[in-house]
Amino acid sequence: MALLSESDRRATQDRLKVSENPVKLVHFTQEIECPSCPETRRLLQEVAELSDKLSLEIHNFQLDKDKAIQYNVDKVPGTAIEGAKDYGIRFYGLPSGYEFATLLEAIVAVSRGRSGLSEATIDRLQRVTGPLHLQVFVTPT
Repeated sequence: MALLSESDRRATQDRLKVSENPVKLVHFTQEIECPSCPETRRLLQEVAELSDKLSLEIHNFQLDKDKAIQYNVDKVPGTAIEGAKDYGIRFYGLPSGYEFATLLEAIVAVSRGRSGLSEATIDRLQRVTGPLHLQVFVTPT
């Protein structure tokens, strides 16, 4: 049974049509001790089928440790969104509800290779001299 309804599939397909370049979803999952892993994998598979510019690569978090380290993924389910380069965008957990729209926006932004930030913001960010680890936590409440 599909996770996305037919109307959600059409809306998702419409949103992904503006993608400009190929995007790869690099997903890390595991079979045990991860209740949301199977559902996350199925959702990403359904999304990847909706655009010819989108591909999905699935890795076992426990068995493919080198790949997880390469993508700096340290928990499951974890998904890296990679375009012409790796911009460091990672999603952890099941991207459903509000997070689903954010996932689609991240895919489109990565496909364009542009953040959408203003020139002033980009200029300020280029002046950051030390390492920066930015995390955004989302909850419906």
